[in-house]
Amino acid sequence: MSEAALLEQWGAHLAQGRRRSPHTVRAYVATARRLIAARGLTTLCEVARVEAQDLRAHLAARRAEGLANSSAARELSALKSFIAWARAETGDPDPTAPRLRGPRLKKGLPRPVTPDEAVNIAEEIDGSARAEWIGARDRAVLLLMYGSGLRIAEALSLTGADAQLGDVLQVTGKGGKQRVVPILPITREAVAAYVTACPWPLGTDEPLFRGAKGGALAPGMVQKAVARARTALGLPASATPHALRHSFATHLLSAGADLRSLQELLGHASLGSTQIYTKVDAASLLETYRGAHPRAHRRKDET
Repeated sequence: MSEAALLEQWGAHLAQGRRRSPHTVRAYVATARRLIAARGLTTLCEVARVEAQDLRAHLAARRAEGLANSSAARELSALKSFIAWARAETGDPDPTAPRLRGPRLKKGLPRPVTPDEAVNIAEEIDGSARAEWIGARDRAVLLLMYGSGLRIAEALSLTGADAQLGDVLQVTGKGGKQRVVPILPITREAVAAYVTACPWPLGTDEPLFRGAKGGALAPGMVQKAVARARTALGLPASATPHALRHSFATHLLSAGADLRSLQELLGHASLGSTQIYTKVDAASLLETYRGAHPRAHRRKDET
C-alpha cells in the first residue's frame, strides 16, 4: 500500500467510520503524514509497530520546532488513534494505542462577550459588509451562535430545508449527536432577512449559508468578518465567533439554567465540559463585585 493510499484509507475511516468533521479529518491525516515522513514508514504493518518511544522521539522533534503544549497534546491524540487503527487493520492481538502520557495543559476559561457586545458585533458586520445580502448572512450566522449556542460548523451545516425556522431547531453536532436548540425571534427574523436577500437559490439539500460566489460559506470568512468588527468596536482579540457560544452558555447560567439543561443545549458529551462555565460565571460575578462594591478596594491600612 502506497503512502497516498494509506492516508486515504485512514481519512475514509475517520470520515465514515468515526464520523469526524472534515476539519478533524484534514488535521489527523496531516499529522499521520508527518509521522510517516519523519520515521520513514512505508507500510501499514510498520505503522502498527510504532511504539511509545518512537512517538516520544517524534514529538520531541516537533517540540523543538516550536510546537506548543496544546498542539503537542492534539498531535499525540491523533497519532495514537492512527496507530491503534493500523494495529486493528493488521489483526494485531492487542489493537490499542501505545501508552504515552501527553503534556500537562492548563485549562483556560472561555472569555465570553457581553450581550451588548454580541449584538454590536452582529450589527457592525451587517452595516459594513460589501453587499447587503452578505451582511444579512453574517448577522444571521452570528445570532444563531449567540442566541442558540451553535458551533460555527453547526451553523454552516444548515441547509435550505432549515430556512423557515420555528421556535426550535434540530442540529447535528460532534460525533453525529443530534440536539434541539431554541430559536429566538431576533434570530428567526435575521435568517428570514438573509433568505430574502440571498441571490442564490437555496435548495433543500444545499447549504443555507452561501459564499460570495454561491458555494458553501467557509468558517474563515465569518472569522475574518468578526475580526474586522471587533477592531472597529475596540473589542479584545478574545471576541471571536466561538466566544458567542461561550456567551450563550454563561448568560443562561447566570439566569439560573441548570448544568444538565445547559449540557443538552450545548451538545456536550460529558457534564465535565459544561462545568467549566460555572467557573466563568463565578469569575464574572467577582469582577462585577470588585467594580461595584464600595468596600472591594479598601486600602491595606483600613483592614
